[in-house]
Amino acid sequence: MTDDAPREQEFDPIYLQMITSLQAAAMMQMGKIMNPQTGKIDRHMELAQNTIDILAMMKRKMQGNLSKPEQDYLDHILYELRMNFVEETENPSDAAETPETSEKTEEKKDEPSSEPSESA
Repeated sequence: MTDDAPREQEFDPIYLQMITSLQAAAMMQMGKIMNPQTGKIDRHMELAQNTIDILAMMKRKMQGNLSKPEQDYLDHILYELRMNFVEETENPSDAAETPETSEKTEEKKDEPSSEPSESA
């Protein structure tokens, strides 16, 4: 029994946790998910790009040291993050709404209009 055979089936839980935490950070930085600490959705595209670059660097540095499932998982995460990043940078007008701006929008809808209404 060689060390290489079982390695193909391994999915190191610490590796999984590290990659998943960086993925979640990048998604928060792109405004795709809410920050659980602040309860807000913020966009920080420079930070998101940096986090994606860190994952890409890790892929290069770990080349040949990952099991097939680990490599596939990292490839999938990088693909998804890059596609989301492109989507967010192509749609800058769709900036993430914070719960506060969402509430203000709702308040404006409920307020009576200052324009005179036309009665027939």
